[in-house]
Amino acid sequence: MAKKLWGGRFTKKIDPDFFEFQKSIQYDYKLARYDIMHSLIHINALSKSGEILKAGEKERLESVLSKVGKEIAEEIKNEQFKPKDSEDIHTEIQNRVEKKLGPKYSSLALKLHTLRSRNDQIAFDLRLYLADKSLGINTLLFKLISELLCSTVASLKKKEEFVGYTHTQRAQIIYFADYLEAYAEMLGRDASRIEKFEDSLFIYIGAGALTGSSLDRSDYNAAIKEYMKKYSEIRKIKPPDNPLDNVSDRDFIVEFLSILSIMQMHFSRLAEDLILYSTKEFNLIDLPEEFCTGSSLMPHKKNPDLLELIRGNTGKIYGNLMSILTIMKGLPLTYNRDMQLDKEPLFSSVETIEAELKLLTKFISKVKVNNKGVDAIKEDVSLYATEFAEELVMKQGLPFKVAHDIVGRFIILLEKNKGKIENIEDKELEQKCPGLTKKMIKRIMKPGYVVSSRKTFVRKIKK
Repeated sequence: MAKKLWGGRFTKKIDPDFFEFQKSIQYDYKLARYDIMHSLIHINALSKSGEILKAGEKERLESVLSKVGKEIAEEIKNEQFKPKDSEDIHTEIQNRVEKKLGPKYSSLALKLHTLRSRNDQIAFDLRLYLADKSLGINTLLFKLISELLCSTVASLKKKEEFVGYTHTQRAQIIYFADYLEAYAEMLGRDASRIEKFEDSLFIYIGAGALTGSSLDRSDYNAAIKEYMKKYSEIRKIKPPDNPLDNVSDRDFIVEFLSILSIMQMHFSRLAEDLILYSTKEFNLIDLPEEFCTGSSLMPHKKNPDLLELIRGNTGKIYGNLMSILTIMKGLPLTYNRDMQLDKEPLFSSVETIEAELKLLTKFISKVKVNNKGVDAIKEDVSLYATEFAEELVMKQGLPFKVAHDIVGRFIILLEKNKGKIENIEDKELEQKCPGLTKKMIKRIMKPGYVVSSRKTFVRKIKK
């Protein structure tokens, strides 16, 4: 079994089954890049103190750490990263540094972990991971929003009409472009939430195990400043104001998973809509075959599997958030090993959202309106009931409640005549629904009339 970063006070070897149970290298290897960054800043701070690292030692450690970082990154990329003995990524990096430095510089390798704790490292790594991932997810999110808006413009040019629902019941005629733009609005709010998260996220170094480091804050600040000259994408790194809070805080994970959960809710609503609208019963949408599958038994099936999996992933995304909240509930200050279990839910949500964003971006522009299906529904006279009532108010000056009652009686009359207005006698219509005429009804039911009559709709997208 490889060397550990602890163990001096122990007289017995760790139980091998317990070692396997407690190790985290199988998932925290994803933090290798960020852990290398922590080490590079830390040794810089050690050298600033003028007491721990001698001249040239910092440069030698920097060189080896950079090589180890590239080595691990290449192994991960090629799916060849398979450490057998290290319990976590911090230990794996330390062991590789020792091996590369060799016996001649063994004492230098052992200086790497001076005045720091894995508690500090993991708090740094996770924050930096989220600084990176939040930026990446927002980039993907803007691509999806852009595709939605492109589809919105294309649909608006064609003046494609659609059906709006409330309570899953036909409500009013809308433009399909307005439907798409509604989801663009939702995702825009998600993007704003991520941007606010990015702005509020600080990355801390120098917390030690829980009470800070013997190194001066000025040494860390100087090291951070020097490091950031080389890596300008890293920002807002500083020594912690309260190291106890720093090593025990996972609020930032809870906050980010909350944002992803809201985003996933929007994905799930879109998925459910499109699943429903693509059924023969609704017949409003045609889904792209590239994102559907068939049945192993029924030759006619075209199943919306991408949408169903996205909808199903919502349980996982919500569960990951609840997992972190439950882990953190009631934990005493400061760090506790329970917190090791924060990574798998975090990585799971991030990777799921990334995959969904990439697929939805390719998918959304290929969704088509089934105009024949929409046209068939548009023949439903009751869909225009609200406009009939508004016409009675605006043109004839009736109180809305009176107009509402008149149109309500008309709907009853329509249902008795199998939904066919031509089956209603003019005399009966005039008697039971004064003010309503077949001529007025047919004028309101003309294409484009209903959607063009809306005055409060501020359409952001123009043709």
